[in-house]
Amino acid sequence: MSIKNKLQYIIKSSLPVDIDLDRIVIDIPKDKNNGDYSTNIAFLLTKELKSNPLMIANSIKDKISDEIIERVEVAEPGFINIFLDKKFLLDNINVIIEKNRNYGRSSYGNKNKVNIEYVSANPTGTLHIGHGRGAVYGDNLSSIMSFAGYDVTREYYINDAGNQMYNLGISIRERYKELCGMPFEIPENGYHGKEIIGIAKKIYDFYKDSKLDESVDFFRQEGLDVLLDGIKKDLDKFRVNFDVFTSEKSLYDRGLVDTVLDGLKNSGKCYIEDGALWLKTSDLYDEKDRVLIKKDGNYTYLLPDIAYHSDKLDRGFDQLIDVFGADHHGYIHRLKSSLEFLGYDSSKLDIRILQMVRLLRNGEEVKLSKRTGKTITLNELIEEVGINAARYFFASKSLDTQMDFDLDLAVKNSNDNPVYYIEYANARISSIIRSYRGEIATKFCTIDSELAYTIMNKLIEFEDVVVSSATRGLPHLIANYLYELAGLFHSYYSSEKIITEDEIYTQERISFIKAIQIVMNNAARLIGIILREEM
Repeated sequence: MSIKNKLQYIIKSSLPVDIDLDRIVIDIPKDKNNGDYSTNIAFLLTKELKSNPLMIANSIKDKISDEIIERVEVAEPGFINIFLDKKFLLDNINVIIEKNRNYGRSSYGNKNKVNIEYVSANPTGTLHIGHGRGAVYGDNLSSIMSFAGYDVTREYYINDAGNQMYNLGISIRERYKELCGMPFEIPENGYHGKEIIGIAKKIYDFYKDSKLDESVDFFRQEGLDVLLDGIKKDLDKFRVNFDVFTSEKSLYDRGLVDTVLDGLKNSGKCYIEDGALWLKTSDLYDEKDRVLIKKDGNYTYLLPDIAYHSDKLDRGFDQLIDVFGADHHGYIHRLKSSLEFLGYDSSKLDIRILQMVRLLRNGEEVKLSKRTGKTITLNELIEEVGINAARYFFASKSLDTQMDFDLDLAVKNSNDNPVYYIEYANARISSIIRSYRGEIATKFCTIDSELAYTIMNKLIEFEDVVVSSATRGLPHLIANYLYELAGLFHSYYSSEKIITEDEIYTQERISFIKAIQIVMNNAARLIGIILREEM
């Protein structure tokens, strides 16, 4: 049970009326003079108790009693401020060391099944930095929610059907014809990247000119295999992995798209206009109706997307989280409306929109790759700044805000660089522990500085930060926590000796910094960072 949860139960037992636990809000005051934790519960009970907050707060204060609490104070106009017991904080050092990698893990999510779909880039090229931001968000949220007790499935949706893939197949076929010395012509909506030429050459090297009579589908499949394999390798390098890859084409092959189409027609929400089949999404959440089948008979992207989300809900997930690009904002309402028409609970679908990334060098925006003259790829970013820096910088900002990624700062070996600052804290602790040959303490009597207690409060806060990050969908809370904890350790290192001639003193501080390191690394792993032990 997290510290906030414990305090909620303690306060609930001290109230003169029975209320839901969720109504008891526990905050961390910015000013430590106002306690380690604070609650405004007295303000919420004024109507029920027909009294003013200050009187209610004082009556509650007199009834609050628990071994984890040192004292309780009331501050005008009615805040209840709680100071934790020092022995409780010190004993938590042992809890951290014992639980190690599991410290901060909880069962809060109650094994609720959550599907998180992210990246899902069209397999028509390589991943760029925008894909990288979405990948980090989805991967981090998956890790954090799993750590908080949710049953998470990480999913990638492969857009391997439709016009884009058809144009990919034609583009590869035309390049293949070029290599065979035949006339060729890249279509207007075709693909011109060097990877297309590379795939055509691979086909030619293996088959020579024996595939000139093959259909576009052959070249489409060859391209899909190569490009998807490249995407998977780039993601694996970036420490981003998936449990499930779902093919759009498989939805057609399994008849799910036609089943959904029939269901929408039977819902009475379809109509024909100008030769196209429309869906009345404006009847629910959408600003206007949407086309399902164009007048040329081709399906729009919306129809297989509805089938895909129907399939995910049919698989028994309690929540679907999609990470979409900024250009998909208008997709939310049409998709939710469509699912409602089919009888699904659209509140289970939660779509997160990621905003754009600007790369900066020398204070100026970098738009194109020096190597190719085109969009900077995720792999190029990794090569320039490293995996830890790329992941931390993406993780440190809320998904719904545009971000500036400072390339110069990301490679700077100074405390200005947050990644360096965090890794330096971990390396310092590792160096101290390596140099120490003695036992570690399990009882504590010499640690008494205010800074040490501030750090211990920060450590005990970790589980609540994980739960908050998971439930609010905000992985940057973990990144910020990690940075703050590293900063507290640096301050402690500068203010207090750790290894001295006093054996008991030293043993206690070795245990203390070991606990700090465990929590730092647990937080780092949740955002895909592997901290160095030497620098």
